[in-house]
Amino acid sequence: MKNPKIIIIDYGIGNVHSVYNSIKSLGYKKILISHRPKEIKDSDVLILPGVGAFETCINNLKERRLLDILDKEVLNEKKPILGICVGMQLLATKSEENGNHPGLGWIDGTVKKLIIPENFKVPHVGWNNIKIKPRSPLFSNNDQNTNFYFDHSYHFECEEKNIIGVCDYGIKVTAAVQKNNIYGVQFHPEKSQTSGLKLFRGFLNSI
Repeated sequence: MKNPKIIIIDYGIGNVHSVYNSIKSLGYKKILISHRPKEIKDSDVLILPGVGAFETCINNLKERRLLDILDKEVLNEKKPILGICVGMQLLATKSEENGNHPGLGWIDGTVKKLIIPENFKVPHVGWNNIKIKPRSPLFSNNDQNTNFYFDHSYHFECEEKNIIGVCDYGIKVTAAVQKNNIYGVQFHPEKSQTSGLKLFRGFLNSI
């Protein structure tokens, strides 16, 4: 699909405009930042950014009454979606950040605090190489061991079959996940320069 209708989901968190500007720079024209059900329904692809605390993000989705429309479009209509950073973590069954909080439950697993060797710092901030496994449409334009920018204190522990990218940060950290039409990345492609733009292009070209 050469010119898909792209909705960046607006649920009161930051970073949506950085994602918008990155995708727009690739030449896509039909991009909206929106929380309106009709626009979500009429879209071809969804992007769920995320910064800050898991609890705030999931509560904001609830307050804007987005859970039902997202379940319908993603689970029933099989609309492609890409979760970014906390947006990826929201795909999980639950998070242990500041208590136990249910997630969207689209990919089985739990978001847990990074427990790493003493010589590594939390939060994990900076550039890391990604080991891609197995090959996924998400990384179709990226080489093995491509560098991406991370900024997080929690990570997504899930079944190996749903992990398509990992990085080494003292432990093996889930960097990317996929289950059917549902994709997520722990890093920030919108802050990852050329590598991030290639990832967005690969994702959107796969539709």
